[in-house]
Amino acid sequence: MIQLGDLIVILDLHRQGLSISAIARRTGRDPKTIRKYIARGLEPPAYGPRQAGRPSKLAPYLDYLRERIAAFPDLSAVRLTRELRERGYSGAYTAVKRFAAVIRPDNAPKPFEVRFETPAGKQAQVDFARFVTIFTDEPGVTRIIWLFSMVLGHSRFIFARFVMHQDLQTLLRCHMQAFAVIGGVPIEILYDRMKTAVTGEDGDGHIVYNRSLLALAQHYGFHPRACRPYRAKTKGKVERPFSYIRQDFFLARSFRNLDDLNAQFRQWLDQVANVRTHATTKRVVAEHFAEERPQIATRQASQRVLEAIAEADTLLLTIPNQLGVDYNAHAIEAILTHVAPTMGWR
Repeated sequence: MIQLGDLIVILDLHRQGLSISAIARRTGRDPKTIRKYIARGLEPPAYGPRQAGRPSKLAPYLDYLRERIAAFPDLSAVRLTRELRERGYSGAYTAVKRFAAVIRPDNAPKPFEVRFETPAGKQAQVDFARFVTIFTDEPGVTRIIWLFSMVLGHSRFIFARFVMHQDLQTLLRCHMQAFAVIGGVPIEILYDRMKTAVTGEDGDGHIVYNRSLLALAQHYGFHPRACRPYRAKTKGKVERPFSYIRQDFFLARSFRNLDDLNAQFRQWLDQVANVRTHATTKRVVAEHFAEERPQIATRQASQRVLEAIAEADTLLLTIPNQLGVDYNAHAIEAILTHVAPTMGWR
């Protein structure tokens, strides 16, 4: 039995000039069914009790949806539904999802993937993603910014911040901020083969990690682990949130500057991302995280390490001359690898 919302989608695609076979492929229905309902028009299907005169709740918003998806094809159905509700829509999310799915430029079916699940407190996944924006405080200036994200593998809790660089100092500082928010440190952290985490392989094919990352890992007590080459999907729990953040938060917004961007982003994390019901776990992320949190080892950085990272630019004006360390290449390494042990930092 075809639903009224599906009928509206079929008729809308027909008005756009799609052929019977193209509409059938998009909707997954038989071409004969498509032809029959196009001929019938908006007459309600003749199955069971007639409900003539019952218009679709989505119908007044179809033009808005077409405009939004044409301008921003990757906007998620969840985001679109939220926008429609702000405009008075009282219908179902599934109706929006069905309509959005068939009018997106790329609606090819996605391959089925089996995800592995990790025990509470065992693993987090870390990566950077590239974003491009123009801040309203700097009209006409295109900025490349980076999103650091740490996602807990068990509860899918997201810690993330937009930053201007993806260098070593930023990577380490973001780790510390993430540990403070999470309230502890997972047993292991999984990385893509970013240069700030992995420097290469030795003669036996063993991974060589950045010494500063190893120093940080030793200090906090976690084990770094790199993805296998060409297997970025091993890190799917953090790769998928990048797409989610881009579609549900970043697109179709404006930001004055980096601080405003992060202020809006933190609000979205607190009010949307981390309180949603996760599609895979079927759990509310914040509630799931509350159960996972006691399993995460509590280990805070010593105050002297935090101060050293915060004041790296000042400290390293003198440290390189004393230790023979190149300022540009080994800024944080000078602090964590050389300075911390000599000063008894733990």
